[in-house]
Amino acid sequence: MKDFAALVTALDQTTRTNLKVAEMADYFRTAPDDDRLWAVALLSGRRPRRSITTNKLRLWAAEAAGIALWLFETCYPVVGDLSETIALILPAPTHRIETSLSGWIADLRALDGADDAARRAFVLRAWDGLPPVERFVFNKLITGGWRMGVSQKLMTRALAAATGIDQAELTHRLMGDWSPDNTDWAGLITGHDPAASLSRPYPFALAHQLDLAPEDLGERDHWLAEDKWDGIRGQLIKRGGDYYLWSRGEELMTDRFPEVAAIAAALPDGTVIDGEVLAWDHATGRPLGFAKLQPRIGRKTVPKRLLAEAPALIMAYDLLEWQGDDLRARPFDARRALLAGLLRDLPETVPLRLSPAIAVHDWAGLAAMRAKARDRGAEGLMLKRCAAPYHAGRRRGDIWKWKLDPLTIDAVMIYAQAGSGRRATLYTDFTFAVRDGAALVPFTKAYSGLTDAEFREITTWVRAHTTDRFGPVRAVRPELVFEIAFEGIQASPRHKSGVALRFPRMLRWRRDKPVAEVASLDDLKAMLAQFG
Repeated sequence: MKDFAALVTALDQTTRTNLKVAEMADYFRTAPDDDRLWAVALLSGRRPRRSITTNKLRLWAAEAAGIALWLFETCYPVVGDLSETIALILPAPTHRIETSLSGWIADLRALDGADDAARRAFVLRAWDGLPPVERFVFNKLITGGWRMGVSQKLMTRALAAATGIDQAELTHRLMGDWSPDNTDWAGLITGHDPAASLSRPYPFALAHQLDLAPEDLGERDHWLAEDKWDGIRGQLIKRGGDYYLWSRGEELMTDRFPEVAAIAAALPDGTVIDGEVLAWDHATGRPLGFAKLQPRIGRKTVPKRLLAEAPALIMAYDLLEWQGDDLRARPFDARRALLAGLLRDLPETVPLRLSPAIAVHDWAGLAAMRAKARDRGAEGLMLKRCAAPYHAGRRRGDIWKWKLDPLTIDAVMIYAQAGSGRRATLYTDFTFAVRDGAALVPFTKAYSGLTDAEFREITTWVRAHTTDRFGPVRAVRPELVFEIAFEGIQASPRHKSGVALRFPRMLRWRRDKPVAEVASLDDLKAMLAQFG
């Protein structure tokens, strides 16, 4: 634990990428196998499940520090991190506990069947045997709230430096449904397990938003354009007589989409397809929208009603593996030609389609097609270089998303709440309303899009214009107007306004606009009728 805590400290104290890589590589070279396996898991977002609630940790920490709970709660937003707050307020340890990172995780898991008294006793003993930095890490193991300023890509780069294994190969090995419970260091990193690789997806190729004129990309014929569909990005894998559907977030979705069985039955072994899972209206040949697909995402089993209301289809983008051969190094147009041949003779009843190429041979015509993307149920266009390989992660130059400008509406802020982490002392989370006659109707929340300076200014204003309090939430005078941007709108009976926005954020603070000029509920409903 001491060495891992030192690594966490080193990562927190530098913004230099090369130094972060060097610190992680040193740890991976020297740590015991179980510890470095858990370090890889934690740094790639695989957190141990929470074994103790944060409310109990707050109470126990206040008691151990000999302070009132209200004083602890006052300190917490100033520090901005629960684990750090606890580590700082506790008295100095009276003894030293030498337990490894994996040992602490095993001990915490052993508490699953214990009562509160046993859990409290264990936590208090741990706090009393660890110095502040190790207490901080121990608390993070309980709460699962890791933010170490390290991407998985950076961690994989360090792992490659420590092991001598190619970074691209390591990126592939770290994909899929693994955890320290079902593998070991040799099986995941240094060895080769053919059985495990059968279900493993490839790292996804991701796109940057187009931030230059499309004409600057060169000849139009060097690029394939297709619609940017609004669904769940996924990889469909058929290997070893079995099939798997993985999301971009490395979540296995096979059971949530039983339609995949018919697709897999029509594909030969050794096939991996990259595509988009969509809720599809087979009568009109159009997507039903993400709102129809969303109820299926969080379910492990899908009732017949949802299967009927939102039948799933996979819109295929790319062929990554064919007849067991990895095709990713081949040019995109060659992979797409193979994909088109594979799908050409599939029966219409198989819910798998090739994402259509947009056959417009000049940039101006393509811009006109982009402007009409919402009419086709798309968010804009994707531009893919025909000669490009399928790379891992986000790389500029080969794949671009040319999204439509967001929808926008002006609204007034009516509630404010403090943020977390470094913004714990600022009011950053706001609720917005539109007019409904003389009343104001809340319709969305947003917490991003403004600068730190603007958040500081708004925080001062909120403190001076609070009209009521509801726990951490402050009601404020309805005076500040903001332009809210969002990607989509859908009907929602759970919301008072009757609508819900997709990816809302604050585009700008409209200092020039009075509350009387904010949008109305009728404006929202008109947008719902047009774009919902």
